[in-house]
Parts: sequence; structure tokens; C-alpha cells
Amino acid sequence: MGPGPSAIAPRVLEAMARPVIGHLDPEFVSLMDRIKAQLQRAFRTDNPLTMPVSGPGSAGMESCIVNLLEPGETVVICQNGVFGGRLKAMAERCGATVVDVKDEWGRAVSPEKLASTLDRTPQARVVAFVHAETSTGALSDAAALAGIAKDYDCLTIVDAVTSLGGSPLEVDLWGLDAVYSGTQKCLSCMPGLSPLTMSSRALQKIGQRRKPVQSWFMDVTLVAGYWGGSARRVYHHTAPVNALYGLDEALLMLHEESMEAAWLRHQRNHAVLCAGLEALGVDFFVPPAERIPQLNTVRVPAGINEARVRERLLEDFDIEIGAGLGALAGKVWRIGLMGHSSRRENVMACLAALGHLLMDEGLKVSVAEATAEAERALR
Repeated sequence: MGPGPSAIAPRVLEAMARPVIGHLDPEFVSLMDRIKAQLQRAFRTDNPLTMPVSGPGSAGMESCIVNLLEPGETVVICQNGVFGGRLKAMAERCGATVVDVKDEWGRAVSPEKLASTLDRTPQARVVAFVHAETSTGALSDAAALAGIAKDYDCLTIVDAVTSLGGSPLEVDLWGLDAVYSGTQKCLSCMPGLSPLTMSSRALQKIGQRRKPVQSWFMDVTLVAGYWGGSARRVYHHTAPVNALYGLDEALLMLHEESMEAAWLRHQRNHAVLCAGLEALGVDFFVPPAERIPQLNTVRVPAGINEARVRERLLEDFDIEIGAGLGALAGKVWRIGLMGHSSRRENVMACLAALGHLLMDEGLKVSVAEATAEAERALR
């Protein structure tokens, strides 16, 4: 129940145990086509260039950055946590000029600040932001931010690592241009793949580059020859076949549940967890309207040994939660309710265990009251 990886669904584990086949085998080509179609459905897009990058979410991030930015170009990057900072670091390594839009950690990206910055930066042609900031638990309004970027004739790069499958994400409806995610969060698959989709506007910019993409491996014009829909595939790299078996099954499970039902499940389990934590006197770090339901960041109560509680949760109750990153280290816990991990029994077990440990730490709390409040939220 940490910030990822989430628990892998048993069906996905079984799928990954299938015998390996060649990465140009006709059966594997059929699997690639099926995964592409399922990813388009998950992203809510008709983009032909929709595929999983062979690498974790950071590889998807870097793919978007290196393909859409050239040396000397200006990019506006919104930063409200660790991963906005990572976007900036990658853009600078590409030789781009970064203009910051900074917001307080634990808050959503400010549309007003973005508009004001773009007003002062007419040379910018790309805006990058994190939809669901895993380091803080803050969810930004991707539709509003993309609308502002479009008003200023800018493409968008969007980090959806924690949002895909857990929070509403509408790539075509919101006009998002380059979106990447990860398989180890709300898709309940193994780490190591990064679903990615790019709009026709993004591909047009890539086609007009003055210089080749600096990364051969992440050049989407090359990878697309492998993942494209033509009868003849052009070999690019040896794909992680068994990981893709798992992604295929995970996407099938998401379709069977329906995207809307998955969004609702994550939201309801968040509400149950929230009710129980409040009864324990544990406060959320993020305001209610800006929280990621599947990544709950809460303040460590005063006087509590943050690391000891996490260690005992794991050792005594077999429950993992996450620590704070960067400036939040030692100050917060990050409790994940992602994908297969987002189940009522997990929520109730976590509340009971955390309540007992807080009592051991000297807090006067009632586990019975906390679980009762959580059960009321279930109704």
C-alpha cells in the first residue's frame, strides 16, 4: 500500500508465466496490436502512436522530452513536487531553456500562474506538467492546463504515471499531446513498461526537427516502425515479451471492470480511508479538492517516530506504506490505493494496524472508532 509498485493481480502474474516467444513471432505481433488498441481505450484516444515504452515511467518521461525538445528551445515546466523537477532536469540535459512555474508542494498546479508565465514567454512551444504528483498526492486540472497551453500555441507533455486507470484521464477530449504513464501503479502490472501516446500535433513537431533525436533507443520515429500497424514490422529492440503478456492481461481486466468503475472504486476507497484516518487524528497533506484518491499523503502526527511506524507496519502486519520524498522526508506517509491494492479489506487492515501502532507510540486513539467511521463511509 505504498506509492508503487502496487500489488499485481493474480491473473497478470499467471499471464507473465506463459512461455516466451520471439519478438517478431506472428503471435507476438498480434499481441502488440491488441495492446495498442487496449491502451488507446485506456488513454481515451484515437492516436495511432500509442504504445508501451520498454522501460519504467521515467523512460516514458524521457521519450517525450527528447522527442519534442531540441537544443535552444524554450519549454515551460510546472513544478509542484519531485517529478516536475525531474522533467526540468531531463529538459535541461536536452539543451532546452526551462522556464519554471512553481507551486507549493501539496498543491495543484495553478492555471493562473501558467497563463501568466506563457504571457511573458511567447517563444515557448511546449508546456510540461505532472497530472498526479506521486511525491505529494496532489492532482492538477489537466484539462484546464492543456486548454491554456493550446491558447498559447503550445504542445503539452503530461505525466500520467499515477493517474492512468485511477483518476479520470481523457487524452483526446482534453487535447493532450504527449502523455506517458507506468504499468506498476493503477494498472497493477509489473514495473518496467511505460504506456505512451502522442497526438498528430506532437508527431508533426517531431517530423520538423532540425536535428535527430539525441536518443536512438527513444526515437519514436524508429520505435513506431516496430509498433506500427503495417504488416511488415521493422526490428528495433528485443521487446520484454513476458512483461507485455502481463500488460495485455491487466488492460483486459481494466476493460472488464470499465474505466468509470475503476475511477469510482479508487474514489470510494479513498473516502473510506479518509474517514478512518480522520478518526485517528491523522491529517491529510493535500486539500480535499486537490487530492489523488489512489495516493494519500498524510502528515505524521507530532511526536511519532515516522520510520519506526513504517517498519513495524511491514514487519508486524505485512503492510507497506511509503515515506516522504525530498522536502517531505520524515514529515509524511504516502498510502497507496492503486489498482489491485485498492480494496476495502486492505483499507480496513491498514487502519487497524496503524491505529494500534499509534497507540504504541503514545497517542490516545481508538481503533474501534476509526474502523466504525470507515465502515460508515462504506455505506
